[in-house]
Amino acid sequence: MKRISRISGVWSALCWKNFLFLFLAGCINAFGVTVFLAPVRLYDSGISGTAILLSQMTPDYMSLSLFLLLLNIPLFLFGLKKQGIVFTVYSIFTVAVYSVASWMITDVLPVDVSIASPLAGEDLLLCALFGGIISGVGSGLTIRNGAAIDGVEVMAVIFAKKINMTVGTFVMIYNVLLYIVCGAVMGSWILPLYSIVTYMAGLKTVDFIVEGIDRSKAVMIVTEKPEAISSALMDAFGCGTTKIAARGGYSDADKTIIYFVVNRFQIARMRTIIQNIDSRAFVTISEVADMFKSND
Repeated sequence: MKRISRISGVWSALCWKNFLFLFLAGCINAFGVTVFLAPVRLYDSGISGTAILLSQMTPDYMSLSLFLLLLNIPLFLFGLKKQGIVFTVYSIFTVAVYSVASWMITDVLPVDVSIASPLAGEDLLLCALFGGIISGVGSGLTIRNGAAIDGVEVMAVIFAKKINMTVGTFVMIYNVLLYIVCGAVMGSWILPLYSIVTYMAGLKTVDFIVEGIDRSKAVMIVTEKPEAISSALMDAFGCGTTKIAARGGYSDADKTIIYFVVNRFQIARMRTIIQNIDSRAFVTISEVADMFKSND
């Protein structure tokens, strides 16, 4: 009964919309890698790049799509306890779509990706940029929908803290070592160097997809006139504020911190409103990576 209840709980936690976006993400990633990167022997990051290298070094039947499954799925299963079953199911589904879509592009569809990109030819810079951007879109969509498309990210979460390292540093070191190996195996550093362009383009694209191109700004206003400023901001921008009681460290006077979120186009107007009401107000502005309500 406990096992049935657990399976039922997992099933209820899964969302068909997530599966839809993850299916799209896997197809996008496959398109970027198989159409722009693999044909000109450029390398994606993480397990995807490792799979490209291994497919080039082994017989034809050991394809990219096969290595994607062989390398990724054991890593996701290894991280099951740490990441949770919902994350693992989503991730394995996305990798499976990525693998099947890659196989269809290379072996089923009438697209010649054997010696050059069908869209960018042999232009390594174009292939590196567009391969990175497109695969970055796929990776970003995957992350936004509660999964990962690369097992290295799971290993980073599990092992980075144990070796006193951040997740980002762990992934970066893996990719640097991967590109060094690629250069040594292929006997050329041109392709690994262009692959770094791919990695950086993909990394920046993932940031755009996950966090948004235009990040919101979190504003904290320390003021002795909270009611007037809060009312003026809500009237001007049509959204709420949060007031937090505070005490000045130097003056020991009662103050209020107003927490407010705006976009970058509203900052100048907000600054004018605050200065007109309280010229002595202290304001800090920082970026907000994402926003959501608990009922979203």
